[in-house]
Amino acid sequence: MPDTILNYEQTLEYLYAQLPMYQRQGVAAFKKDLKNIKAICELLDNPQDRYPTIHIAGTNGKGTVAHMLACVLQTRGYKTALYTSPHYKDFRERIKINGEYISEDDVVNFVNSHKADIDKIEPSFFEITVAMAFDYFAKEEVDIAIIETGLGGRLDSTNIINPDLCVITNISYDHQQMLGDTLPEIALEKAGIIKEKTPVVIGEYQKEVANVFEETAMEKKAPIEFGDKAYKAILKKRTESHSEYDIYRGYILCYPSVKINLLGSHMDKNVTTFFKALEDLNSLNLFKMVREYDIRNGLPNLREITNYVGRWEVLGKSPLIIADSAHNESGLRVTLGDIQIIKKKHLHIVIGMVNDKDISKLIACFPTDATYYFCKADIPRGMPAEELLERASKLDLQGNTYESVADAFEAAKSAATARDMIFVGGSTFVVAEVV
Repeated sequence: MPDTILNYEQTLEYLYAQLPMYQRQGVAAFKKDLKNIKAICELLDNPQDRYPTIHIAGTNGKGTVAHMLACVLQTRGYKTALYTSPHYKDFRERIKINGEYISEDDVVNFVNSHKADIDKIEPSFFEITVAMAFDYFAKEEVDIAIIETGLGGRLDSTNIINPDLCVITNISYDHQQMLGDTLPEIALEKAGIIKEKTPVVIGEYQKEVANVFEETAMEKKAPIEFGDKAYKAILKKRTESHSEYDIYRGYILCYPSVKINLLGSHMDKNVTTFFKALEDLNSLNLFKMVREYDIRNGLPNLREITNYVGRWEVLGKSPLIIADSAHNESGLRVTLGDIQIIKKKHLHIVIGMVNDKDISKLIACFPTDATYYFCKADIPRGMPAEELLERASKLDLQGNTYESVADAFEAAKSAATARDMIFVGGSTFVVAEVV
């Protein structure tokens, strides 16, 4: 690779090929300290310290809460940055301002400008992407940045920020090989984002891990509150594209009939987390408060405003086609539970998984009365379709294997009638190839 990279495709090739990337390689790309990201950001004059930030961690729901906060802040008129991971189709999905992706030129220019330092420090793919985001947000002079962790929290590359607000959505089993085998161990890693005297919202009170957060917050003198103890979200109705909730603060109905164009029975937890986080954000007086007007005008149009993809995405209506990137046991149980209550004649499931996690509990979440289309996502971590079929058939999940996600998806569409339903999931990477 030359010292100067000429175009965007070469830049991506450099990022993907020369730097470890968890999305493709798994555990080998996981760094156990913050040394590299600190070194890069010091060379960039610590751009992450030049704007207010909200830091969001958690097993499930952190991307949704991040996009909800970004949505209402954008609607209020603030230049709002959003860093999330992983991406689905386009690398630039990770780095957005007001829903617009970082430009290809900005990606190329960043790598060209700092390639010598990158080659010297040898950071991971995630570390260089986080640094790129921090630098881009500073140069664009954003009003606020919402930063989602990648894995865990304590050792996550994003954890060099000094946020104004911390949010931890919930804790369940995922990435145990890196974060720990018990929920308290995983919670302790997530709690690593809690900073000195910085308010923290824990989205969901879970008895098994609540004390981990309370003790960490006490050590840090950080005000702490649980979102679902402060707010209640009662589902009123749901369409194919929107949910509508009554929002209570304690026993008082404070926001009746709030529409959000996101779906899923898990959304009540995300909604209460969002409202508590927004309450705390408004109390910080960083800028003019987000109003009820911004909530009611923003959330019904969240996908368009924030350019949100990959979660409960409706890809077709006759038959109904849903893609969702839930990929751990708790997330899959919720998503598949929602699918089971949708009226349909027959269910077709396009499914693929990764080969570096215990999938036995994941497979057990899936219904036996569906037709399966087993496939392998086009990444090294993808589990071979034949192996997935073999393991699934032991739990009476029946279907065939396909050479690619595209082939499996086309087969499902060919087999399904107008009154059937197709679900695409099991892995973020499978969803990425159809959305």
